[in-house]
Amino acid sequence: MLASNTSRRALASCSSSSTATILPSFLVPALQPTPRRTFSATANRPSKLGRNAISIPPGVELEVGDLFVKKDVTTYLQNKKRKVVVKGPLGKLELDIPSFVKIDHDTEGRKAVLTVEDKAQKKQMEMWGTTWSYLNNYIMGVSEGHTAVLRLVGIGYRATVELRPAVEEYPGQQFVCLKLGFSHPVEMGLPLGMKASAPQPTRVLLEGIDKEQIMSFAAKVRKWRVPEPYKGKGIFVNDETIKLKAKKIK
Repeated sequence: MLASNTSRRALASCSSSSTATILPSFLVPALQPTPRRTFSATANRPSKLGRNAISIPPGVELEVGDLFVKKDVTTYLQNKKRKVVVKGPLGKLELDIPSFVKIDHDTEGRKAVLTVEDKAQKKQMEMWGTTWSYLNNYIMGVSEGHTAVLRLVGIGYRATVELRPAVEEYPGQQFVCLKLGFSHPVEMGLPLGMKASAPQPTRVLLEGIDKEQIMSFAAKVRKWRVPEPYKGKGIFVNDETIKLKAKKIK
């Protein structure tokens, strides 16, 4: 820092004097102005998902509520949200979306278009496509439903779906009972709103209207036997595959 200030003063004194002064060669690069870093001038692109209109099938109703303040213990700022209610033949789902996401609902054309207030803000651009994906999954859930298939790969791995009236959390709760090579069977109760069936001893079919709930439960089941890369044994979700490794040779 001291050297740079000294060189600047030397340059100023040289320029003010009428006589020509020759600077040493090692001072020339330091006294030259540093070039500005160039940034991309490309215009902001809209979200690949958010710019598409969501088709609303017959029998599905979309209700967009007013703004409300949602309490958040992690911040003192007001967290404004807007509640969206999706009703269909299979059930009802509610989604809280940020205040800066706008929904243009065309009831006659049965379409919904999502937009954001400021496309220059990174957070709004991120939530644009995320909100579109959530809303599209909710509409598909209440109209067609979502499914997930668990595949049990391994010697002696078996799965059944049974009732456990003594330990059920709500009436008619189903339990997925797994035999995975432990000294005890693994029993996992389904959340409310989900159904399960075992068409084969090594297959479990999960059904429901909330895709996030289904995939979350499938991930919990998968944690009991994560697929290993040497023998290929474990619990696979949907079309999941792994690349087998060569066996270790001592």
